[in-house]
Amino acid sequence: MNSPAPLSGLRVVEFLGLGPAPFGCMMLADLGADVLTLRRPGTQLPALVRNRNTLEVDLKDAESLQEVRTAIAAADVLVEGFRPGVMERLGLGPADVMARNERLVYARMTGWGQSGPLASTAGHDINYIALSGALHSASRRGGVPTPPANLLGDFGGGAMYLVTAVLAAVYERDRTGEGSVLDVGILDGTTYLTSMLQEYRSAGRWSDEAGTNRLDTGAPYYDVYPCADGKFVAVGALEDPFFDVLLEVLGLEPELADGRADPPSWPALRERIAAAVSSRTRDEWEAVAAHTDACLTPVLSLAEAPDNAQVRARGILIEDGRGGWTPRVPIGYRTAAVGARELLYSWIDGQGGHNS
Repeated sequence: MNSPAPLSGLRVVEFLGLGPAPFGCMMLADLGADVLTLRRPGTQLPALVRNRNTLEVDLKDAESLQEVRTAIAAADVLVEGFRPGVMERLGLGPADVMARNERLVYARMTGWGQSGPLASTAGHDINYIALSGALHSASRRGGVPTPPANLLGDFGGGAMYLVTAVLAAVYERDRTGEGSVLDVGILDGTTYLTSMLQEYRSAGRWSDEAGTNRLDTGAPYYDVYPCADGKFVAVGALEDPFFDVLLEVLGLEPELADGRADPPSWPALRERIAAAVSSRTRDEWEAVAAHTDACLTPVLSLAEAPDNAQVRARGILIEDGRGGWTPRVPIGYRTAAVGARELLYSWIDGQGGHNS
């Protein structure tokens, strides 16, 4: 018998925005929460709004605004991603709605956070990761920093910490009976992701010169190499035993392992690895390295990833019915959504669920 999804019964009101907040609410919904997503009339749904209910509401209309306040009064969590002050001007700020629902977890997802000189200004993923130091680390030596799409800031530094903060606040609320207001900023979260690099830097083990460290393509055994067909493989043989296997797989002499931890030897070692990799196609290297500890894998496109044997075996990607794929929540739960109005009325009739 299947157990219920872990967040079954948790009620979330989402004011629809872009990027991290929709991703975070998607994850909450995939884990079983009942998410009611509110959007302005006539607006198109952005990406990531799946597995939850959407409802068009005009926040300038008194009747609609009252309906929204009723939904919030019955909710466990509110998620909004507007600039500071917007919700207050609508009469939906924390002081307004928590007077009626003191157990509410009020989550504010922004780029810069609710305070500081940039709090009221616009920004995007690339700007937040730039100030955190993370973008500087995404560079080859002498090269231009390259943002990894908007994965690092919006979703790694934003959405994941939004979900973490919400779950921590719900846990605290269940112990204390009191709700809380969460200030979740992408800049804060992305900076937290650099914790190991900051620690290494303090210990003298990380250089501010990009592309010279073991994990930023400085080391030849942690880099991407072109193959004979113009495609690429990723090499991550950091530890000695794995590097020994890599040399064997590439057909290189084991003596190359001597002094591999010495940066002056890296340029020559890189040339040898690059020459070996360029002798075969990407798929040939995948076949040779499979089931070894060489830590050599093909660099796949989004279109190619669903056909990978490991991805298929894990059921990581699910057909989306439009000829494409959607990743499943990596914890293994997925629930079906009911109609938005049906959900809202059930909240009102139940008068609060977790908040009762």
